[in-house]
Amino acid sequence: MQPKPSPRQLEALLAVIDHGTMTRASQALDISQPAVSRLIADLTEQLGFALLERRDGRLVPTQEARFLMPDIRRSLDLLGRISDTGRNITQRKAGELRIACLPGFAISHLPGFIAGFLKNRPGVTLTLEPDRPERILEWMVGAQFDVGITDTDGFEGHPAVESMRIDMRTVCIFPENSPLARLSVIRPRHLSAHKLIHARRESAYFRLLKGAFEEDGQTIRTFVEARQFTTACELVRHGVGVAVISELDAAEYAGRGVAFRPFRPIVPHRLSLVRPIHKPPSMIALEFIEEFSSSLRQFEVATE
Repeated sequence: MQPKPSPRQLEALLAVIDHGTMTRASQALDISQPAVSRLIADLTEQLGFALLERRDGRLVPTQEARFLMPDIRRSLDLLGRISDTGRNITQRKAGELRIACLPGFAISHLPGFIAGFLKNRPGVTLTLEPDRPERILEWMVGAQFDVGITDTDGFEGHPAVESMRIDMRTVCIFPENSPLARLSVIRPRHLSAHKLIHARRESAYFRLLKGAFEEDGQTIRTFVEARQFTTACELVRHGVGVAVISELDAAEYAGRGVAFRPFRPIVPHRLSLVRPIHKPPSMIALEFIEEFSSSLRQFEVATE
């Protein structure tokens, strides 16, 4: 099989054509003149026809070489772009990232984090798809997304998913003019006279909250069931009731008609950062997981 021209041979030919002599071409390429001559000779032998001819003391391309020049320049330009893209990927400045998340995250903490994450990565393209946890699990099992941000229901121990659990602090939120604002810590007994906006009854978080009420000798007075904490915040802001939610979401509503206080006993909202096991993670995906988990640390349940 006839050997294919190398990029270095093509660069040598272009340098000679652009500069007119072997000496100037060698200076431009920062190699010796004999090395340039050898590259041109080898390329001529491989192609089977002359590439250069001398005219008025200069080396100029033959008719055959002129015919090849557009393809040669395009090939070298493409190799240069591949090299630049590879360098950007290595430096985490380029790539593609597909993220699935709970709908509440898509309109609360995540947009600001993504803005900062992409600021120094102009070559990164990102897809953000909000949906319910069951759908996110399907996407992870099918390796359709790089990262999932969801609660822990159905994810822990799943054989097709690698999961990082983060226990988030929760607080009680209420309208700013509520008598609850006089308390420094809110317990289930303080909510006995209030209408409660809460998570889905079948969720692990609701079971934890229900257990906390029972531990305090109280029964949850259910009123509105809302899947997302951001929905609970909006309902509280409109005076519908009170809720016990992630402090991260509550902080987004501070000063917007909603106040909050620590809730005891501690009822963590168990968040999961997940990725598919059967899809090798990209460097940009691993970096996203690391930086995003770091952005949540200020809201994590303190470890003893």
